[in-house]
Amino acid sequence: MPTIGLPILTLAVKSQRYSCHGCGNCCHDFTVQLREDDLKKLKNQGWEEKLGEPITVEFKGTRYLRQRENGACIFLSDEGLCKIHAEYGFEEKPIACQFFPFSLSPIEGQVAMGINFACQSVLENKGADLASHIKDLKRMAGRVEEIVPGSRPPMLTRNLRATSREIKSLIRNLDMWLKRSELDLATRLDGLVFITSSLRKAKLENVRDERFGELLEVLFGALPGELEFQPVKEPTSRQRKMLRQAVFTRTEDPKLSGIEKSGRLGIIFSQLSRSRRFARGVGNAPKIGEGWAENVSLAGVEDIKPATDADTVAAIDDLMTRWLRATILGGRAWGSGYYGWPAVEGLQAMLLNVAVVGWLSRLHAAGRGLECVDLEAVRAAVGRVDRTSGRALWLGSAAERMRLGYLQIDDGLRRLVYLWQ
Repeated sequence: MPTIGLPILTLAVKSQRYSCHGCGNCCHDFTVQLREDDLKKLKNQGWEEKLGEPITVEFKGTRYLRQRENGACIFLSDEGLCKIHAEYGFEEKPIACQFFPFSLSPIEGQVAMGINFACQSVLENKGADLASHIKDLKRMAGRVEEIVPGSRPPMLTRNLRATSREIKSLIRNLDMWLKRSELDLATRLDGLVFITSSLRKAKLENVRDERFGELLEVLFGALPGELEFQPVKEPTSRQRKMLRQAVFTRTEDPKLSGIEKSGRLGIIFSQLSRSRRFARGVGNAPKIGEGWAENVSLAGVEDIKPATDADTVAAIDDLMTRWLRATILGGRAWGSGYYGWPAVEGLQAMLLNVAVVGWLSRLHAAGRGLECVDLEAVRAAVGRVDRTSGRALWLGSAAERMRLGYLQIDDGLRRLVYLWQ
């Protein structure tokens, strides 16, 4: 199919780069949903005859690529390469495989390029300038009919539609704050929680358009000084429990192969057991995924200290800043890129993800016998969280909104975000 003239807005994180380096991680970790066009291509390529086994599985009326029991795609070769790509070329793979790690989110009059940090090359910031991928993205977007430029701004709150000026002002101020490199990461994250909590409390219907921009200037202008007058307290036991439950919802990943083997009832009981273990915070953490140690004490996670080496701290700062800026600028923090959520709630969900990354990075470090968090641990945590963000339907549920509502009370979200710094 020829390239079409979609106005795709290049992700404005100039420090971020990407090229595929063939690590094969995405072929081990993602469930690939297939479109009719994909199914026709696979049938014409004759893979069931070549492999001598079914290549797809159906779940709730939708077909997916089959996975081995270890979660690997049925087309992943022993050399870690895609068999479809090797025999027929990149453009003959399922469209979801072609798109990864990119996403496209409709915004007013354009489509925003987003990028997923579940990709190792994205995490390590290796490869070409993002603008070099625009031609491919336009070609792929032409095959996905629902990707069209957005016609109106997202909601600002549940009951208030944002204006173009308000969203642009919000994005600009958030991005400027994240780029304040003279401030340490902990201060910038604390400031983001302060801003989003203030916006959630404010009567925004009284400050529209230009006045909303003025409100943001006042709030950001009070930082970081305002934070010094409101010292952060330790999270309560209830708030810590809420964080562990958020970790569970962001790492739970039922595989279709597991559902086939254990049945839906078996999967549900298994999920319930893991959920209770996380909530109680005792015993050992279930295995999170490939490369994560098993049997790590849940109680010992918070004993792991933050990084202290200057080079490691700088590298973690760079990673977290790239990730958060890419989430906001790439349209993945609210609206069509995040379950249709309003901007203020979407930002709070993003900050809860930050707290989850802090907890998970400690778990990863503990599993490797470390006393302090290192860059590898944070990369693993960011990758694990970002692989579900915007993709796992349960993260857009009423239960998640209730969790964020609870954490709005008594500075809960701020306490949890600050905990890991």
